[in-house]
Amino acid sequence: TLSDGREFPARLVGRDASSDLAVLKIEGNSLPFVRFGQSSAARVGDWVLAIGNPFGLGGTVTAGIISAVHRVTGAGAYDRFIQTDASINQGNSGGPMFDLNGNVIGINSQIYSPTGGNVGIGFAIPADEARPVIETLMRGETVQRGYLGVQMQDLTDDVASALGVERGRGTLIARVEPGHAAERAGIRQGDVIVKVAGQDVTADQTLSYLISRQRPGARIPLELIRDGRHMTVQV
Repeated sequence: TLSDGREFPARLVGRDASSDLAVLKIEGNSLPFVRFGQSSAARVGDWVLAIGNPFGLGGTVTAGIISAVHRVTGAGAYDRFIQTDASINQGNSGGPMFDLNGNVIGINSQIYSPTGGNVGIGFAIPADEARPVIETLMRGETVQRGYLGVQMQDLTDDVASALGVERGRGTLIARVEPGHAAERAGIRQGDVIVKVAGQDVTADQTLSYLISRQRPGARIPLELIRDGRHMTVQV
């Protein structure tokens, strides 16, 4: 239903559960549209506008600022959100988050709320993360992600100190799955992976996130620490 009252049936083109995104298509003329911006250019403190359908109140607009641009909430293996205090409530999911130039830099996705209502902590899927997923679905293809074949464990300060790893960097390998890429590359339980294809593994750029962005079948270097020694393996 558009703001001028026109209604259209929609067809589901594709969906990707891991990113919580889907593409719908409608047929019509003179349809308004929006454009994606660059979420990578967003900064903490920038003003944003969120538009949605909270509690059935279509076209509701709220304003706020960005609190974080790479927020990991633990909602999934690939989560990485823009956090804002713009009011986002039930029914806002799927609505656009605009920068002040009118470009969509995020797709409203989640809230944190002990009460079920807005408490000033909302999350949007960054446009730079959503765009390739949406373009893949629009082509009628299935979204594919890299897979390493390991079970991971976060590094506590004590474990990091014992292993000689810099605080806030790296992921400990708790288990290597038989027959997958990690085992074939010689990765072992107890290794700490600190870089994926030259990019540091951090709290903002987790190992699962960096691996998921690799093309299946690609060959990439992983830098790891084993028994206090730095090594690079091709996986």
